[in-house]
Amino acid sequence: MWNNFSATAFAMAFCAIFAIGCDSVSERSSADPKPIWYEPEQESAAPGSSPVSPALEAVFGTDTSAELAVVLEEPKKEEPVREKEKSKYGVCASLNGFRPFPDDDPWNQEISKKEVDPNSDRILAYIGLGGRLHPDFGSGTWGGGIIGIPYVVVPGDQPRVTVEYQAYGDESDPGPYPIPFDTPVEGEPLTNGDRHAIVVDRDNFMLYELYRAFPKKGGAKWLADSGAIFNLKTNTKRPVGWTSADAAGLPVFPGLVRYDEVGERKEIRHALRFTLAKTRRAYVAPASHWASSDDNELLPPLGMRVRLKADVDISKYPAEVQVILEALKKYGMILADNGSDWFISGTADDRWDNDVMSALKKIKVRHLEIIKMEKIVTPYSL
Repeated sequence: MWNNFSATAFAMAFCAIFAIGCDSVSERSSADPKPIWYEPEQESAAPGSSPVSPALEAVFGTDTSAELAVVLEEPKKEEPVREKEKSKYGVCASLNGFRPFPDDDPWNQEISKKEVDPNSDRILAYIGLGGRLHPDFGSGTWGGGIIGIPYVVVPGDQPRVTVEYQAYGDESDPGPYPIPFDTPVEGEPLTNGDRHAIVVDRDNFMLYELYRAFPKKGGAKWLADSGAIFNLKTNTKRPVGWTSADAAGLPVFPGLVRYDEVGERKEIRHALRFTLAKTRRAYVAPASHWASSDDNELLPPLGMRVRLKADVDISKYPAEVQVILEALKKYGMILADNGSDWFISGTADDRWDNDVMSALKKIKVRHLEIIKMEKIVTPYSL
């Protein structure tokens, strides 16, 4: 039964709760400008500890009334729902098996049975048989910058910002783009390099990518050399001759080695992205753009697809590396940009074990073969 003292005490407790709650929210808001899906859930009380704040104890003492405990009890049954929803978004969030683009998209086509290009040996020899694969992704930093290409998954109502293009605006999609203020950028905090920024709109199945991306005004605006938007549910293709956030005019994201595939699902179901130092002034599907002035026919065109030979024994490699090598046999890798020879692109993710991934370097050029290129587009064939 409540009396006048109980009512007065409860009113004082309510005021105490209100004051504490306002202070707590104010401090978090001023110190942490991140979008709401990044904010950690408030920690629950440790087992056996009192659920009552110091302000309440000052009014009621440690022996809180049963009536007040019922009033203050949190609806814990909603907590797992909020946590599950939060896990859908954020930096390097899992796609839970979703594969970008339709099954018949070039990135998703199996090529283990495809014919070898008649010039495979000559092209590989010209590039250099002493080369070997190299993981261009990992945890931590190298040379001061993060290793690999990060991405962030956002909801469909993510606020959009303008993008101002500095170099290839006439071949870029204008936006605006749903880029969070704290979107991670490849190689940051360094200002050199490709500086890819990748955003996946999980709810609308859209992909947004920028090349040489720089946030301005705290991320309220972005500068970039080029950008591209892709619908993840269709076979989106760039106009002939257009670049994208990648030199070949291809999307970057579907070719990345991601931890949610390798470490969690233990399977990669798409081709991988890789680079070579020298390429030809030519491209082959699915590419739509070249990035070279050299017409040497022994140089590889952008879009060229390479696979790991079927007879290469991968059984003694670490389990996570086997996942990658199996994908190279089944889906291969697509030449997407000029860069270091045989560098395979992946995500910047602290869950990677760099020592384990270094086993990829045991794969040499002689273990590879080029898939037959049906139609090579050159300046003279347009």
